[in-house]
Amino acid sequence: MKTQRIWLSLLGMPLAATAAEGGFIEGSTASLQARNYYFSRDFSDIVGANKQSKAEEWGQGFILTYKSGYTPGPVGFGLDALGTLGLKLDSSPDRTNTGLFPVKGDGSAPDDYSRLGLTFKAKFSKTELKVGELQPNLPVLAFSDIRLLPPSYQGVSVSSGEIAGLTLQAGHLTTTSLRNEAGDEKMIAMLGHVPQRGAESDAFNYVGGDYAFNTNRTTASYWHGQLKDIYRQDFIGLKHSQPMGDWVLGANLGYYTAREDGDKLLGKIDNQAFFSLLSARRGGHTFYVGYQAMYGDSAFPRVFANISPLGNEVPTYEFAYTDERSWQARYDYDFAALGIPGLTTTVRYITGNNVTTGAGYEGRDRERDLDIGYVVQSGALSGVGIRVRNVMARSNYRSDIDENRLILSYTWKLL
Repeated sequence: MKTQRIWLSLLGMPLAATAAEGGFIEGSTASLQARNYYFSRDFSDIVGANKQSKAEEWGQGFILTYKSGYTPGPVGFGLDALGTLGLKLDSSPDRTNTGLFPVKGDGSAPDDYSRLGLTFKAKFSKTELKVGELQPNLPVLAFSDIRLLPPSYQGVSVSSGEIAGLTLQAGHLTTTSLRNEAGDEKMIAMLGHVPQRGAESDAFNYVGGDYAFNTNRTTASYWHGQLKDIYRQDFIGLKHSQPMGDWVLGANLGYYTAREDGDKLLGKIDNQAFFSLLSARRGGHTFYVGYQAMYGDSAFPRVFANISPLGNEVPTYEFAYTDERSWQARYDYDFAALGIPGLTTTVRYITGNNVTTGAGYEGRDRERDLDIGYVVQSGALSGVGIRVRNVMARSNYRSDIDENRLILSYTWKLL
């Protein structure tokens, strides 16, 4: 309750101070999401220094999001706020490291953790500047909201949509607040699935854009990202959607190239990655096939602890280790086609091989995912969402994982 009062008082300060500025108030929105999250991973054939056989925790999260409008005038000013609160419901020192909670020095999780981040913004025409708490979602820095609370970054960003169909963005980020932490810290890299904790970066810089054309059925993208003194990465992407009778065909193609940067805190980095994800949708059915390939002497780099938009990457295995080739088959069904709106399901199977393990043998891995989600459409529980995820992941060069997640969520619209 004390944390909640702090959030509300801080949010109330700019509201009271600018009550006469109609644009600031009239354009404001606020929401509160409650998220109940159970996460379990059982490890077998464990590879690595950490011999923990099980990670299992349960928590309750609250995410308060406030976005103001803009003050009147050629340049409008505003203020956004993001407040997060995580409460421990179940955990023990031998079952931590799920990514739901921080881990204290004695190996246990705290009873709660919270954060309030503010973002100051200014807008001229269709160009917007933001300074403070940021949550970019880019091919070179994907927004990975896959645990109890979302991650965020601290820095400055600018986005512009002055040209029809073209969206440009650039940013300079100095620190991050991880999904299971309340404070700020420097960023580190991951190579494939392995965090590189021995090197910290002072900044992540990015620039790029997306151009939508062909009545928004085609989007071309170029992005550049730099984790200072660790790696630089470029991305070229193409997405297309094509109606054909009762079907809608889709293609998502992308190519990454990465190399070391500046002081080379992790030494040489050499990675090229290609992915293709093709889809066909008819009624409630959507079929996918995907292919992904790693080239070069390094695994795929990204900022810890994000997933990436690679076509075959999923939240359990990444299929992005050195020289890996992987294939995916996926099927989605939307039960609205059978008169049950709100119920969706996904089943996928991914298999990879050709991994350079450095141990004298070829690495192989495979994963089967099942996701079922339902959002209540009416009645007293309208808007309540439930999602169940079950995963089986097997490998001969990393730990095997059996994973289960149960997520309940509800969002209140406050403004």
